[in-house]
Amino acid sequence: MNQLLVFICDGAPVRGEIVSIGSAWQAIQERRNDPPAVRKILGDFVGAATLLSASLKFDGTLIIQAQSKGPIQLLVVECKSDLSMRATVKLSVEPSEIDDQATLGELLDASNSGRLAITLDPADREPGQAPYQGIVALQEYFGDELRPVTSASEAIALYMQNSEQLDTRIWLSSNDKNVGGLLLQRLPDSGGHAHLDPQIAAEGWSRIQTLGETITNEELLSLPPQTILRRLFLEESIEYGVRSFPVRPIRFSCTCSRNKVADVLRMLGEEEVQGILEERGSVETICDFCAKPYRFDAVDCLQVFKTDLLSDATRPPSKGH
Repeated sequence: MNQLLVFICDGAPVRGEIVSIGSAWQAIQERRNDPPAVRKILGDFVGAATLLSASLKFDGTLIIQAQSKGPIQLLVVECKSDLSMRATVKLSVEPSEIDDQATLGELLDASNSGRLAITLDPADREPGQAPYQGIVALQEYFGDELRPVTSASEAIALYMQNSEQLDTRIWLSSNDKNVGGLLLQRLPDSGGHAHLDPQIAAEGWSRIQTLGETITNEELLSLPPQTILRRLFLEESIEYGVRSFPVRPIRFSCTCSRNKVADVLRMLGEEEVQGILEERGSVETICDFCAKPYRFDAVDCLQVFKTDLLSDATRPPSKGH
């Protein structure tokens, strides 16, 4: 299953999404060897990125980025508007040093340093135009006490509350084979549900949340989105109406290319690249997302800096990758 289902509740100001990811999540893991606790956090954020990407109203990419001074130094999930995705994690410690039961707070919020950024990057962004980005800390106050969030679900809900001002509930679950998620979002009082009395709208939002809270991790990880929709909202559909849209496919896809590596070499500068060549004989790198290797020998690097033709600067290597 690699599917996302969007639905609308007619009796409440609520839109929802259900996601089930199988082989696309396994494709991400095939290229990685993360400790179980890290894999769990990455899987949950993969589910979150897919759910949030479903509401993009433009051709582009949604990027979830979490970073801290903790064992997880950087976590990145990219999901395009066509629901193609990739993900990676960088650790500041050896994988063997991470306990299997380590929490998100322990891995991503050491010394209250964790930050979550969500970036919306349109494909047709003009040169010099910055993408939209919202950033929140991975902590929140419980009374007078500042505590780290305990899950990806809490982190996303906190972001939506602070950056988007949207009431959002999200449930996420992941294991070695599957990722599952459910998102409920209260729609603005104006618009499609303007006919609902405010009290009825508030009751409807509360009612849909109560139904959502009955979802289990096992159901999220084993059932297709259509089955989950019927399981959760059958009575709601009969009494008030629930409309779903055609399921959308999800796939793993990496956007790395030899051209992009050449751009990185240009940013490093000819002098630094020449130093690498003198030391190693070639410049070699591996994509963090898909583990694809790239190799630039002395002739390749010369073309990168001397040619005006991008196609010449990124010609296929004579040997290696």
